Amino acid sequence: MADSTNVDEARVRLTENIRELAYLCADTEEFTLASGRKSRHFFDTKPVMCHPESAHLLGVLIHDIIDNMDGGVDVVGGLELGAVPLTGIAIAKAGIGSSLRGFIMRKEPKGRGGRKTGNPPGIEGSTLIEGDRVVILEDVTTTGGSALKAVERLQEMGCKVIACISIVDREEGGSEAFTAAGIPLIPLTTLSDYA
Repeated sequence: MADSTNVDEARVRLTENIRELAYLCADTEEFTLASGRKSRHFFDTKPVMCHPESAHLLGVLIHDIIDNMDGGVDVVGGLELGAVPLTGIAIAKAGIGSSLRGFIMRKEPKGRGGRKTGNPPGIEGSTLIEGDRVVILEDVTTTGGSALKAVERLQEMGCKVIACISIVDREEGGSEAFTAAGIPLIPLTTLSDYA
């Protein structure tokens, strides 16, 4: 897939890849989601993020959003495990010479912390600086609860979280929860694209 992939092509092709690689719909059985909710619809986006074409498409779509944000973006990242490949994709797509930095937040901090970065325990990657403009990356959003805990932690550090970009919004309250927190949730696709 060429670097000149346009956003509309990228969205269509990514949706097709998610349907093929990540989406399951059961007629009767219900899957238990990370949020604890049950649903007939299940998304495992790891195969999508680790698929060469899909990684490229994700990079195109994420950067289209980031490049059009007023005030710019200093840092991207989010909670393990879903944000780990997404952060790598976003940083790689930014390219050599970019000032975009990345971080990963552990769900349960380990005692080590950022020995060289100065980050508190549980935040790994680039140094986060008070005043940084941050975009949270998330693979699948259901209620938004986990990502909003990460937002709170970043805000306590003095960072300004300006948006959350999610591969799939399951349309189960996540958007409303982010709106209530004053942060837009920007999904690349939604459950309605598949169900």
